[in-house]
Amino acid sequence: MMYLAIKTIHVISSAILFGTGIGTAFFMWMANRSRNRQAMTIVTGHVMKADLYFTTPSIIIQPLSGFALVRIAHFRVDFSSPNWLVVSFGLYLLAGACWLPVLWLQAQMHEIVSAVSPDLPIPAKYWVYEKIWKGLGVPAFLSLVVIFWMMIAKPF
Repeated sequence: MMYLAIKTIHVISSAILFGTGIGTAFFMWMANRSRNRQAMTIVTGHVMKADLYFTTPSIIIQPLSGFALVRIAHFRVDFSSPNWLVVSFGLYLLAGACWLPVLWLQAQMHEIVSAVSPDLPIPAKYWVYEKIWKGLGVPAFLSLVVIFWMMIAKPF
């Protein structure tokens, strides 16, 4: 009974983490493509709020519920002979290592686009940050996709 309750929390949290991540990334990417300063200002602000309200709690819940599931189910965690759990842990750390600078980049991008006068072009620094933001988003996204697959398939 406890296992099922924790697994439900884990699955819902992972769906929120993944869904919020891909949803906010899509809307920020589309706002940036539009080059509409007002849309970019609003969307970057909302993306930061979504990370605070949804992504951050999910990032905390995932390892807590995951380690509880590992303990209750007596899954083998052996770092000398990596299995799907160990690889998942590593990919989760990779996704987190990408996400932390993304938070800073989003805040900087929001500040830049909010502060610039409407009659001036968006500073080049914004677009540099956007390229880095996208570059960090790809490995984070792919890591979560592989983690989802491993949680379902338990391949090795």
